[in-house]
Amino acid sequence: MGAVPHVAGTTFRVWAPHAEAVAVVGDFNGWNGTENTLAHEADGYWATDVAGAKPGQQYKYEIRNGGTFQRNDPYAREMTNSAGNSVIHDPDFDWQDDSFQMPAWNELVIYELHVGTFNAPNADAVGTFYDVVDKLPYLRDLGINCIELLPATEFPGSRSWGYNPANPFALESDYGGPTGFKTLVREAHRHGLAVVLDVVYNHFGPGDLDLWQFDGWKESDERGGIYFYNDWRAETPWGHNRPDYGRPEVRQYIVDNALMWLEEYRCDGLRLDSITHIRSVNGTDDPDHELPDGWDLMRRVNTEIQRRQPWKITIAEDLQGNPAITRPTAEGGQGFAAQWDAGFVGTLRRAITTPQDADRDLPAVADALTHAYNGQALQRVIYTESHDEVANGHSRVPEEIMPGAADAWYPKKRAVLGAALVLSSPGIPMLFQGQEFLEDGAFNDTEPLQWGRAAQFGGLVQLYRDLIALRRNQRGTTRGLGGQHTRVFHVNNEDKVLAFVRWADAEDGPGDATVVLANFADRAYDSYTIGLPAGGDWPCRFNADWRGYDGSFGDFDSLGMTGQAAPRDGYAWAGSTALAPYGVVVFSR
Repeated sequence: MGAVPHVAGTTFRVWAPHAEAVAVVGDFNGWNGTENTLAHEADGYWATDVAGAKPGQQYKYEIRNGGTFQRNDPYAREMTNSAGNSVIHDPDFDWQDDSFQMPAWNELVIYELHVGTFNAPNADAVGTFYDVVDKLPYLRDLGINCIELLPATEFPGSRSWGYNPANPFALESDYGGPTGFKTLVREAHRHGLAVVLDVVYNHFGPGDLDLWQFDGWKESDERGGIYFYNDWRAETPWGHNRPDYGRPEVRQYIVDNALMWLEEYRCDGLRLDSITHIRSVNGTDDPDHELPDGWDLMRRVNTEIQRRQPWKITIAEDLQGNPAITRPTAEGGQGFAAQWDAGFVGTLRRAITTPQDADRDLPAVADALTHAYNGQALQRVIYTESHDEVANGHSRVPEEIMPGAADAWYPKKRAVLGAALVLSSPGIPMLFQGQEFLEDGAFNDTEPLQWGRAAQFGGLVQLYRDLIALRRNQRGTTRGLGGQHTRVFHVNNEDKVLAFVRWADAEDGPGDATVVLANFADRAYDSYTIGLPAGGDWPCRFNADWRGYDGSFGDFDSLGMTGQAAPRDGYAWAGSTALAPYGVVVFSR
């Protein structure tokens, strides 16, 4: 489909079932609609071969249905801009020695970023894929091994979150287009980073949308024609623009899109935006609004990916807590590898942003820590900040804690508390751009990250490096943090102290157990006692109160614990340690 260049020219193929005639016009024929007409194939497809048409030349389809009008190619890989022309894209690219292997999912640490604001050296222009490449050494050294990009397909204008795709197959021209994106993927792989792309299939547009009434057919002026539902099922929060998931050609369009990112662009996974609006008209589990076609389409997308490239990850944003989203397709599920856990982020954010210590609900935190879809720890993505949680009327965690003073002691301590739990809890942890250097305010698509804060809060950046190293067991002492098993064994809701143990081996033994102790209150302890899974020495692997991370921290002396024979918290041993206000300490044998 689309424009496929070859040695002698370019083949063009398009689906326009209601067209009376179709021609391709462009730089290669002086934009003359009489020179290169397309032959009508079966099932509404049209095709022709244009000798001499070559990559870099611009084109459109000229369609006759009553009147004559032009449309951009639905499969265009490249655009001059969202309101401009399609470009014949040269698929050849020098991938050099790229032989990247996806990290094991229990070792993944995701860093979500927005290309336009992540690194924008020129304040008057958006950041590009190449500007992201410039920061890859920083991300590698931070320790993350996967970047997740907000949608980067062509959208109206140059500034957007990306959730308004105008041309779903084309990379945003202001970001650097398809060549820039391939360069980013290649260079990310060279730095040991996987690339996950956010894609939007719950709606297209609404702006600069040539898919709208593409071949001239429509049920009414308010309906979108062949690519969209033309009844009540079209309704979305973003307009009457939900794709028709039941129409074979539209289903194939979406499947082709998903596979393109993984195969042509070598992405390592996809995150599918708001699939609740794919499986439901109103984005809920209300049976009266179900879209069986959408449910089936997601199963097909995942089945195709797992059949062709099973090592690549698909992540769903469903946010309804439905375990069927990550249940295997053979068992009636949608087959996603993981889904964002809204319960985790909501509970933990409340626990760290609530003003009064007495109001922190530790039993709820304990439940959130151990929640699992289908009994699998890695079927969820956990976080305290994402593009949604730090916008839409909300702000960054430290800004929520103390508006206008995000760099004060309370915001720093409690933001670190949240991050430490994200990076030590079961699930796939995710950070949002700038979280590690205490980015303040709220996220929007016009304000770039303040990279000066990375130096200003260099100690906190080191704190994140240390936490990530523990999460990935880079020092060989915390294999339990990547394990399947978790037990919250100490919940002191009166004093607001919680402890849990993670382990990888099947038995709840001491071999790889890692213990995390967290204080949710502004109260210090010279000696706080908890149960332990085994006796002997339990050295401290991480102490969030170390003054090396921040000069305002207390440097509490949490050097380790010694397990003594004393029944406590369901274990036969117990140990004691100093514990800082809002402190987090990690111990392992």
